[in-house]
Amino acid sequence: MTDAKAQEPRLLFFAGSARRASFNKRVARLGAMIAETNGIPATFADLADYSMPIYDGDLEAASGQPDNAHKLKNLMMAHTGVFIMSPEYNASFTPLLKNTLDWISHIRDDGEAPLEVFRTRVFALGAASNGGTGGLRGLSQLRLMLELGTGALVLPNQFLLPRAADAFDEHGHFKNKDQTEQFKTVIQMLARAARVLHG
Repeated sequence: MTDAKAQEPRLLFFAGSARRASFNKRVARLGAMIAETNGIPATFADLADYSMPIYDGDLEAASGQPDNAHKLKNLMMAHTGVFIMSPEYNASFTPLLKNTLDWISHIRDDGEAPLEVFRTRVFALGAASNGGTGGLRGLSQLRLMLELGTGALVLPNQFLLPRAADAFDEHGHFKNKDQTEQFKTVIQMLARAARVLHG
């Protein structure tokens, strides 16, 4: 029988931004707190702690993948669900996020199938923006990259936070209770999907 502890979902939250004041980073951090409050083990990771050079095939051939790419890939492997908050840059997602995922996609440890870290986890997406659409356009590009580029399973439900500058109270929580419930619902869906995949 599978150990019950092994069936528990573990969620990783990070944002596709390294800016200290990033709205998406604030939401990702809040997501980890909401998960923990609801009994779901969770980790927040800051991409500012995982700097990497721009992907270059010649650099990879000469030096291998950056240590930070291995560290972040191993952190993903330690979790069964991954929630990515993605800023919208010109109707797409950030170069930082693309570069991070590109490096991780090239890591194949002993005994692993290609892209295993993506294909054996469940992903959920969200975006925060000062605009009225909450970063919706960029998520379609990120979803395409994850699903077609890496074979990842991405939940159809996603979380959008429009007018993000006014969304937070002084404690870092959402002022709007409906937004909190919407976010919580997607987090719980991610946890359930991760439990099914790994149960």
